[in-house]
Amino acid sequence: MGRHQGMADAGRDEVADRVLSAWDAFIDRAETVDLTRPSRLSGWRAQEICVHLGCWDDHTAMADLIASARAGGTGTPPDVDAVNARVTSAHRDATRDEVLVALRRNREATARYLAEEPAELDTALTVSVVGRIPLLSVVLGQAYELAVHGLDLVSCGAAPPSADVLQSGLAALADVTGGLAASMDITGGVTLATPEGGWAFDSDGGGWTVRQVPPGRVDGPAVEAPADLLLEAASGRINPVPAVARRRLKVHDVGGLLALAPIVQAVPGIPGGPILQLAARTVGGAGGMLGRLFRKG
Repeated sequence: MGRHQGMADAGRDEVADRVLSAWDAFIDRAETVDLTRPSRLSGWRAQEICVHLGCWDDHTAMADLIASARAGGTGTPPDVDAVNARVTSAHRDATRDEVLVALRRNREATARYLAEEPAELDTALTVSVVGRIPLLSVVLGQAYELAVHGLDLVSCGAAPPSADVLQSGLAALADVTGGLAASMDITGGVTLATPEGGWAFDSDGGGWTVRQVPPGRVDGPAVEAPADLLLEAASGRINPVPAVARRRLKVHDVGGLLALAPIVQAVPGIPGGPILQLAARTVGGAGGMLGRLFRKG
């Protein structure tokens, strides 16, 4: 059997449906908000949220990822904060129409890749902001970013992301984390569980697998919460500690989660990092309140 490649094993159609639906939902929300309204992100209006997700003449993320995959995925991952600062500064005065066009252009670049580029590129390594992982995992990772920024736009007056978009964001989070774990030869896995079901990955020397899980009992290492809260915690939008204390977020098998801790050290900005850091802190202070709470999970 060949090496497992996460959601790439499911094929492009599954990824395309989730990513392009997430794009459509985000653009629909962006069209409803006043882009000058401040968001919950410090220093960012709805304008900056949308600008950094767009495709501009000086910022062609999808084309750059494809070029990196074709070149063998060599080089240094870009500094995401520096890239965001450059792009948002350059286009902070863009008109509303220009911003919406840039969003649609990035959606179209993604759709064009999924429809036209050779399938072998899907599993080719590319250099992304979270390290060297297969290109199709990075493409699916857009669903995570779109879900999280869709939640950000709620503070600007947009409707919340749909349940389907949130689930696609969790699928992307599971896939990218599993890919990074596999790249570091880590054996382990985590379930991202919600009342509606969720996603899990397992990583070992043979790559990584991603699967959808039904609602119900959670086995093994898992983080359990409503989908929006999981994404808020994974992205650092909220501090997960109070959510654990209030039992809104539950962590199961903290020891199993700790097997993934080296990912955070290697990729400090990884999506999901705050949850893994929380697990590490909890074990370090296992005699305290959080230790007792986790053992109940």
